[in-house]
Amino acid sequence: MSDEEQQYDVRAVQDKWQDRWAELGTFAASDDPADPRERRFVVDMFPYPSGDLHMGHGEVFAIGDVIARYWFHKGYNVLHPIGWDSFGLPAENAAIKRNAHPAEWTYANIETQANSFRRYGISFDWSRRLHTSDPDYYRWNQWMFTRFFERGLAYRKGGLVNWCPNDQTVLANEQVVAGRCERCGADVVRRELTQWYFKITDYAQRLLDDMKQIEGGWSDRVLTMQRNWIGRSEGADVTFEIEGHGPVTVYTTRPDTLYGATFFVVAADAPLAEQIVSDEQRAALDAYRAEVAKLSDIDRLSTEKEKTGVFLGVHAVNPVNGERIPVWAADYVLADYGHGAIMAVPAHDQRDLDFARAFGLPVKVVLETGAEDPNATGTATPGEGRLVNSGPLDGLTKADAITKIISILEDKGLGHGTVNFRLRDWLLSRQRFWGTPIPIIHCPDCGEVPVPDDQLPVTLPDDLRGADLAPKGISPLAAATDWVNVDCPKCGGAAKRDTDTMDTFVDSSWYFLRYTSPGYTGGPFDPAKVKQWMPADQYIGGIEHAVMHLLYCRFFTKVLYDMDMIDFTEPFTRLLNQGQVINQGKAMSKSLGNGVDLGKQIDEFGVDAVRLTMLFGGPPEDDIDWADVSPAASQKFLARAYRVMTDVTSEPGVDFAAGDTDLRRFTHRTVDEVTRLVEGHRFNVAIARLMELTSAARKAIDSGPGAGDPAVREAAEALAIMLSVAAPYITEEAWEKLGHGADTSIARVSWPVADPALLVQESVTCVVQVKGKVRDRLEVAPDIAEDELEKLALASAKVQAAIGDAAVRKVIVRAPKIVNIVV
Repeated sequence: MSDEEQQYDVRAVQDKWQDRWAELGTFAASDDPADPRERRFVVDMFPYPSGDLHMGHGEVFAIGDVIARYWFHKGYNVLHPIGWDSFGLPAENAAIKRNAHPAEWTYANIETQANSFRRYGISFDWSRRLHTSDPDYYRWNQWMFTRFFERGLAYRKGGLVNWCPNDQTVLANEQVVAGRCERCGADVVRRELTQWYFKITDYAQRLLDDMKQIEGGWSDRVLTMQRNWIGRSEGADVTFEIEGHGPVTVYTTRPDTLYGATFFVVAADAPLAEQIVSDEQRAALDAYRAEVAKLSDIDRLSTEKEKTGVFLGVHAVNPVNGERIPVWAADYVLADYGHGAIMAVPAHDQRDLDFARAFGLPVKVVLETGAEDPNATGTATPGEGRLVNSGPLDGLTKADAITKIISILEDKGLGHGTVNFRLRDWLLSRQRFWGTPIPIIHCPDCGEVPVPDDQLPVTLPDDLRGADLAPKGISPLAAATDWVNVDCPKCGGAAKRDTDTMDTFVDSSWYFLRYTSPGYTGGPFDPAKVKQWMPADQYIGGIEHAVMHLLYCRFFTKVLYDMDMIDFTEPFTRLLNQGQVINQGKAMSKSLGNGVDLGKQIDEFGVDAVRLTMLFGGPPEDDIDWADVSPAASQKFLARAYRVMTDVTSEPGVDFAAGDTDLRRFTHRTVDEVTRLVEGHRFNVAIARLMELTSAARKAIDSGPGAGDPAVREAAEALAIMLSVAAPYITEEAWEKLGHGADTSIARVSWPVADPALLVQESVTCVVQVKGKVRDRLEVAPDIAEDELEKLALASAKVQAAIGDAAVRKVIVRAPKIVNIVV
């Protein structure tokens, strides 16, 4: 029988071991406090049930499963749960299209995905399964919202918000990517609405400071993205007097340049602009604001955009020199940054300079940097230098000038040093149906009243479906009058429920805590169980959620810590971001016709081959182009490996030490290297080493000591165990055929341990090159010194013949493996 021939029924084996794992409880975690095993908790990305599993699921869950299965082999008590992030717009849109309730589409898809996960061989503890759209889950969203509300961390306010005209709902800042809705891609516009927020800004500094705990465990890229999103800056709040209006505060990171402020800019859409505009300029402002409303924040902040604005007909007074400077409204200042207004220092800020040149405003140099005058060049000079034209600051460096001007401002009561953050509060209310109802009752006498805990959950009404859910700019819940109209819990008078629902990122900000005790009824989670399992040892998910899901998880964790519900402040010790599965160099899409169906790939090649291909395609963080990989080749390798594992003729328990020494050395070096590669998440290289071990064992069977040699069994068993983390079905079947019984699973067999004595290499092959071509190979000691190796290489007859009459210019020695001779 050839290596390529399939030697077992793939589907039958998959069904067999799915049933066997369920019978044996192979992947069940133990909550028993007396269990002496060290605990490990693996959290995979939280899947959304929009149809069956796709290629991205195939990659990320294969990666998580390797880690979980490896930890099972290492003897840990492993928690590897599964749940569904099952609220959200796709279900609601599907319900509108089908004239159904979103729950019907959602739970049907969950069952489809659950069956596919079982088929895919993922080592989930299915007893931990949860769905965020279950009332017994979202009850605790509401309970925590109430606790946040009581602590002043949940509040309602009016203001400009991001509005998706397609989905007819507001979006958090984090859900706007390049001016578009991150879900549907529609251009986002700004609208004035009253919405609910979580006060994440109260935790901005802690979100930065606590990164020290996860440095080394999280990628630098993710931490940098979060730092940039939080955007901490140090500067000063400075008070300007607006003539005819009163004091207005601006934030600046460069208070040292105050003497160079030649005009004042207010965000066109900020309430302040309307408050201070003169009667003569009001119509011009209204027209300009209408144009600005069409722009995204990305457009407004673009350095390439032509500067526009309108004079407001009033002046401000510079607090340090008393100069009157004109006040303008412009689009390059955002209403929600700082105080929605800036002092403009055009000589030393490029956007201010571009605006000044567009409208003929003065430019005053107050920082001598050695660069040419911005008035002549059109290029601002924002860097380091010494202050000029700045009264008491003249001659000072930037740092000294900042310190002094802040002191002057504080002495005069005109300003103070402060810290500012780019991060804005999390806008969490949504004008859609399929989400957690916000547990607030609006009473005309009592105001905002939380629903009492004993009345939670506030469940969604069952009678809204199809067209009832079509987006109208307000929540469909507003039409459910029997649901909306209630008695006030405080005074008993007529009142109304809040009709918005929560952003689904609320659901996914704490699900990992619920996994530890999914049936707990005394709170969102059992504190004792959380103490056992958290923080999670490994999280696997996409980098696209670096400043959404992951940031919100960190925020929730810190609030719960402050509520004395948990004893840690970071949820995930280690983070692994996987790349995308693409095809023909591009993201898969129906429009491009390059989509690949995961289920069809499994049908054709089997689960093991597809999983192996995912893992062998490259490092986890890199993209995998499905056009460049070959599940057929993986299938052939697995057939070769299976044949090696099942060709063994020695009995289980044989003394490996009696086997062939060369094969044993190869096996133990492979065990040592694969162990380090798996722990370092270099799964593709680990698989390559297992391929080499397969070839070495095959050679020993066919032309070496033979299939009955104890070293062949040792190699086959080590291969089966190590390969099982990637290809669970074929290795389970091989393990059984190796004589290990039908009532066991390879998943619980101990990981092989390399014998240090067999790792010692008696000699190493050193390659000697002359002019870049291999001229000889020398067997040398692994610890040979560089000068000794150089002498041996130059003494070689083959090397001397290659050198001939040429002069040796340089000898490059990389002991013990290579010598390169340049002539």
